[in-house]
Amino acid sequence: MARAFLFVLDSFGIGGAADAERYGDAGSNTFGHIAQACAEGRADREGLRKGPLQVPTMVALGLGRAAKTATGFSFDSKTDAVSASAFHGAAQEISSGKDTPSGHWEIAGLPVRFDWGYFPDTVPAFPAELTEAMIREGKVPGILGNCHAPGTEIIERFGEEHIRTGKPICYTSVDSVLQIAAHEVHFGLERLYEFCKTVRRLVDPLKIGRVIARPFLGETVATFERTYNRHDYAVPPPEPTLLDRLTGRGSRVIAIGKIGDIFAHRGISEVRKAPGNMAMFDEALGAMDDAGDGDLVFANFVDFDTEFGHRRDVAGYAAALEAFDRRLPEALAKLKPGDLLILTADHGNDPTWRGTDHTRERIPVIGMAPGLTGGDIGLRTTFADIGETVAEHLKLARGRHGASFHATIGGHA
Repeated sequence: MARAFLFVLDSFGIGGAADAERYGDAGSNTFGHIAQACAEGRADREGLRKGPLQVPTMVALGLGRAAKTATGFSFDSKTDAVSASAFHGAAQEISSGKDTPSGHWEIAGLPVRFDWGYFPDTVPAFPAELTEAMIREGKVPGILGNCHAPGTEIIERFGEEHIRTGKPICYTSVDSVLQIAAHEVHFGLERLYEFCKTVRRLVDPLKIGRVIARPFLGETVATFERTYNRHDYAVPPPEPTLLDRLTGRGSRVIAIGKIGDIFAHRGISEVRKAPGNMAMFDEALGAMDDAGDGDLVFANFVDFDTEFGHRRDVAGYAAALEAFDRRLPEALAKLKPGDLLILTADHGNDPTWRGTDHTRERIPVIGMAPGLTGGDIGLRTTFADIGETVAEHLKLARGRHGASFHATIGGHA
């Protein structure tokens, strides 16, 4: 039996991107800076966590060695204690941008060679003709925001006015995105989704990667809280991805979390969602039980990014990594001979970095293939090598982008 499990720790970069300076991110290192903050006691929080970062299962899969490959950073003295059948390395992104679609599409074997469209960091951020079309075709009395802003902050600024006026809160960031926050009850969740579909169509000529529905609840600034009914409306990939190739031949692709949204639900057999990383992990474990020969389980654990990276919460990010690591043995226990599990990321989001946006970083590529030798896969020149490795493992013909490292880990232990 050959099955594949691809777990993306959203934003868990490991630094060292060769082109980080171009993005203003030279020196950023999500993993390295979290580990340093923990070692120095700067990530202690009463009732949450304390002391050095404890991620022994990921270290045993080669996380420490992956960090050395990416930047030369040495995590701890146990870095060399890697399990048999584990493999480790790092990958450099070649896609334009440092956002979610670019990273995930490249992981799935399709680098983004075109430039996304972006909105300027001005007020207003959106072109007047776009704003007018959103109001007219979306049938709303106007919009609020129209600027670059963090999601929680802009809801605090405009949430009460939104409830009074019925105007959706529209904002953006350095990513190729237009986000729309609205109250689930006062505005209506389904109405928000329909408005986002309208905006998705309007921004297609601008090459905006995603329109994101950001629903929230609460009646005052003190009680506003975003819900887990987020929905991403992404541009469809311009070429077939690993997911299309698998479903095209009759295999199943079980998407956990926002994977379906990222790929515009193309090449997806089934979507399973849940609120929070740990509930998402439960869904991933269930999908592992359900996967058959030739199937892929593709999971995204978004809380690392949305709850801790963007909010520059070092202690929260560290605690989330430790919680994930404690659950990881449950997934490893479900692996059978012939299975392949890869842990990776889509970009960085260094919680010690300036601003609140993603950081351009290399990503870890670690995992296990029971019965095979594992080993050092080195520094991969594109995330697409991950997708091509999964393709070879699941006996697909080689795709157009990337090179499989399956031969490196494919000897029998």
